[in-house]
Amino acid sequence: MKVRTNSPEETRSLGKKLAREILKVPPGKRGLVFGLEGDLGGGKTTFLQGFARGLGIREKILSPTFVILKRFPLPGSGFQNFYHIDCYRLKGPREIMALGFEEIVSLPGNIVAVEWADRIRKVMPPGARWLRFSFLDEKKREIWIKM
Repeated sequence: MKVRTNSPEETRSLGKKLAREILKVPPGKRGLVFGLEGDLGGGKTTFLQGFARGLGIREKILSPTFVILKRFPLPGSGFQNFYHIDCYRLKGPREIMALGFEEIVSLPGNIVAVEWADRIRKVMPPGARWLRFSFLDEKKREIWIKM
């Protein structure tokens, strides 16, 4: 599915709507993993700000570029944690594996969003959902969602 957003607010709103739909479905046998890819400034973090709001997270969401990984508890839903991972600074999959990535994506109560997931494509789990962000102009984005 291809979606075009005309502002950061629309990009956040799309993320929020997707998260609310996800919360309607019980967790599966593994974590629910989203791989986000696209150019710098393409809207990945903006989308995840709305996504986190849709999950009920009130903290401000910033890209964890320097800490690589952030965990947010999800009380009151069938899910336990939201992990926001940023692979921009990683040189390859080995680095994310050292942070417990395999365990994080295997636990059924986890929702995991990986920015710059193309950098660790080899270790992304089968069944991961992919979102590709394209920069159209200063405010407009095109987002391909493969569920």
